Amino acid sequence: MSRIMQRFAHLHIAILLCAALVGCEAKAVNYQINHEYGVADPQFARTMGHLLGPPLVQGNHVTTLINGDQIFPAMLSAIASAQKTINFETYVYWSGDIGKQFSDALAERARAGVKAHVIIDWVGSGRIDRRYIRKMTDAGARVVEYNPLRFYDVTSASRLNNRTHRKLLVIDGVIGFTGGAGIADEWKGDADSPEHWRDTHYQIRGPVVEQMQAAFMDNWMKTTGQVLHSADYFVASESAGDDAAQLFMSSSTGGSMSMQLMYLLSIAAAEKSVLLGSAYFVPDDLTIKTIVAARKRGVRVVVLLPGRQIDVKTVRHASRARWGAMLTAGVEIYEYRPTMYHCKVMIVDDRWVAIGSSNLDNRSFRLNDEANLNVLSERFAAEQTLMFEQDLAKSRQITLQMWRNRPLGERMIEAFASLLGPLL
Repeated sequence: MSRIMQRFAHLHIAILLCAALVGCEAKAVNYQINHEYGVADPQFARTMGHLLGPPLVQGNHVTTLINGDQIFPAMLSAIASAQKTINFETYVYWSGDIGKQFSDALAERARAGVKAHVIIDWVGSGRIDRRYIRKMTDAGARVVEYNPLRFYDVTSASRLNNRTHRKLLVIDGVIGFTGGAGIADEWKGDADSPEHWRDTHYQIRGPVVEQMQAAFMDNWMKTTGQVLHSADYFVASESAGDDAAQLFMSSSTGGSMSMQLMYLLSIAAAEKSVLLGSAYFVPDDLTIKTIVAARKRGVRVVVLLPGRQIDVKTVRHASRARWGAMLTAGVEIYEYRPTMYHCKVMIVDDRWVAIGSSNLDNRSFRLNDEANLNVLSERFAAEQTLMFEQDLAKSRQITLQMWRNRPLGERMIEAFASLLGPLL
């Protein structure tokens, strides 16, 4: 049996153990958030800072990187420029050309004396060639796997459903990257074929990079017990632009529901428009009620999702089962046609933008470790809106009538898939 097959056999067994030990039951969230103020009101930013953790800080600049042709050269160039430290956390790290380029780049910097620390998720990176890891560690980098299954440690099975889905790269404490892209050949190119996915990543400069560094340290300490601290990691950042931003994280092991709170607070604050792009969209009842309430206030709500090119068909079926109330309320739902749509973005009232690793599903809200960057900037919001509209032009709108007329067979599959919603 291959290493990959063994790993997923272990995963199946562990899920059964998890069910037996802790029931794999998702925590319920029952917050009802009413519209009290808009995103332009200073109270909104104040509330987001207090409820989500770190405050919004001024003086940042966020650069948009569209698809692999822009994403990977920027990340690899930043790694090559590192002089002191590289901290890198990702869910997907798979074998292939891109994976090799990253292992080569990280190994080269480690050999040059740069302190390189890498966290890969044990499940999400199950398809990595172990030679990539050895190359990095032999060069002096430290590479750890998040929440691996260990048969000598029965408690590891109870943690198996908690994955790190965070996507963070911090160079010398001054340049940060986050977004939706994984380290795999699926993200190569310019979304110009079904084999090359549509995604967006972001390069960040400014004081918020310190918050990104702290988010990496959270799982580094959780995984290794080691505290990384010095001026090599936390640099007194200079102003790099006019964007206000915060980087916040959520984790099931910390009991945090910050990610869902962020979405609910943002949608509840909307007064004009909410544009939502999500790779995996399986909203719970409370999220649907919040979206419908926004529509009743006259807010335009547009949801952009993957179409038939989605990589996990069960998620699409579970998602479609839950569209009825939203379509009835006038929510516009589109499916992206050319390839897998893997973006994660929310734009509220042409001013507030949420980007990062989180999807709108139970896994992001209650099971995974996630990290999102919130940006309060009309410049950045206008840029993201234009990109969103360009993606809409390549998408198909699903109307209420189309949804109601879908075949019985599809409805039955969707009904079954929706039962798995808490784990998707």
